[in-house]
Amino acid sequence: MAVKNTPVEQRVFGPPYMLRPPFFQPMRCKNVLIEGVTILRSPFWEITPVYCENVTVRGVNIKSHGPNNDGCDPDSCRDVLIEDCVFDTGDDCIAIKSGRNEDGRRVNIPAENHIIRRCEMRDGHGGVTIGSEISGGCRNVFVEDCKMDSPLLERALRFKSNAMRGGVVENIHMRNVAIGQVAEAVVGVDFLYQEGPNGPFKPTLRNVSLENVTCEKSPRVFYIASFPSALVDGIRLKSCVFKGIDSAEIIIGVPGKITLENVTLIPVNTPHSLDSPRWTVEKKKS
Repeated sequence: MAVKNTPVEQRVFGPPYMLRPPFFQPMRCKNVLIEGVTILRSPFWEITPVYCENVTVRGVNIKSHGPNNDGCDPDSCRDVLIEDCVFDTGDDCIAIKSGRNEDGRRVNIPAENHIIRRCEMRDGHGGVTIGSEISGGCRNVFVEDCKMDSPLLERALRFKSNAMRGGVVENIHMRNVAIGQVAEAVVGVDFLYQEGPNGPFKPTLRNVSLENVTCEKSPRVFYIASFPSALVDGIRLKSCVFKGIDSAEIIIGVPGKITLENVTLIPVNTPHSLDSPRWTVEKKKS
């Protein structure tokens, strides 16, 4: 319907569509407080503020392992605080969004100014994810003092988009985060998601930093899959320690720069570290 520009008021659903609803979805609200509640087994996304301002999600415990069971998905929201929460989910723990394809560009409200702190992420596709519905863009996200740990947590920090969704994602910062283990990588970028490069709207990711981030076990630090006309640039890691590395980094089709400063990589079953004080990847690597 979005592709066909069907008017929003005509997009009415009910039987026989049987769409799964989000559990709690405030829309176009200001001064939203969600505090001290436990949500179990929602049929779809758990907490999804849409087009909201000044949102606080505090002390919430979410455990839900069905399909698309994201924990908290602020969509096109401004000034969001998520703190002291526990996420144990069947999909992304936190996924920041700003609309999908034509609808996201039509509404054109970016996600901006999000703080995520003192949260615990257990099972999930990503601890903190930006996308994949990110057509309106995202900027100024700060993640700090969080704990992430599960063999079923695939990534700590995840970005996903494609050439149909596009979007500019910038100024994403993570610090003082302790990771026990993740199943795929500490940082994942997937611009080959679904439609991949097949579209006119090239995604952009720039100005991403990780500082004082530690991980006890991960196959790799980076899993970045992109295509040359998209932009992935300005990813910086500083004062980080990554242990239990047992696979090669995967960096495909990335024209930008990845810089590591005072970063220690400790391969699995290796007693000595590979200390790389200034390791910079200038071009794409496969």
